[in-house]
Amino acid sequence: MRILSGVQPTGNLHIGNYLGAIRQFVALQNDSANEGYFFVADLHAMTTIRSGSELRENSFKVAADYIALGLDPKRSVLYRQSDVAEVPELAWMLSTVTPMGLLQRGHSYKDKVSKGITPNHGLFAYPVLMAADILIVRADKVPVGRDQKQHLEMTRDIAAAFNQAYGEPILKVPEELILPDVAVVPGIDGQKMSKSYGNTLEIFAPEGELKRRVMSIVTDSTPVSDPKPTRGNTVYTLLKLFTPEAQWPGTRRLFTEGGTGYGEMKKRLLGLVLDTFRDARARREELERDRAYVEEVLRDGRERAATVIGQVMAHCRRVCGLGWV
Repeated sequence: MRILSGVQPTGNLHIGNYLGAIRQFVALQNDSANEGYFFVADLHAMTTIRSGSELRENSFKVAADYIALGLDPKRSVLYRQSDVAEVPELAWMLSTVTPMGLLQRGHSYKDKVSKGITPNHGLFAYPVLMAADILIVRADKVPVGRDQKQHLEMTRDIAAAFNQAYGEPILKVPEELILPDVAVVPGIDGQKMSKSYGNTLEIFAPEGELKRRVMSIVTDSTPVSDPKPTRGNTVYTLLKLFTPEAQWPGTRRLFTEGGTGYGEMKKRLLGLVLDTFRDARARREELERDRAYVEEVLRDGRERAATVIGQVMAHCRRVCGLGWV
């Protein structure tokens, strides 16, 4: 089964990214029945990033982060979206059969505009480029959260419209692979952890910065001697996410029995986060010193994906009447 997923290089990865997606991607990759394709979606990021140097650096960071967190270039195909010139070509082909109404119903577009983001064609046509990403490698399944189902449904509609327009089942219609529900990971301010809110705990932040962020988690004013509330308690939720199951009853008693202050609990949380990502952080430092290796991985991924991409585009060009047959 061919699995495909991409990530925009719009900021540093945080623990919510890992728990909600990357951990599952690594598990899928390690199943011998799967063939993983993962890409750095730098073309998509152009809707928000206007600095070439920033986008280039962010793209390196995402690739290095994924490798450090367990995506194995020997098991999975890891590549940069902009290295596949055929993606925007296929996106144009797909745009000629994509109804305007389909794009106008996009939740993501409407949500971004409602938040004050200036609309542009790239933002509006985002689902078409996303469809090209998926369809060009004949992905069987695309891992998505339940709140992202519409994205894949639009890809399915676009693929079906293309096949119907040209009378042949050229494009494989992908299926969704719903990732297991993960409890909402709260940020240091209690809201959902998000780069947009600036409330994240970044996986590869320097230890001193990570400590500062953990110790700044917003808490209530319950005295040290009293039991602490658990509902809506950010420290409690994060500790539960990172504490080994066998140790959780003892950690939970710190809240229910009282006698432990939030400062001590935060130090425990910091230790757990550092332990969880210790190997990944060390590997990430190695990759920072060997950027040529990361570029080699991305080039190799492009070459490994070339065969299926070439086959898809040859069929699409033929039915569309582009070039010589």
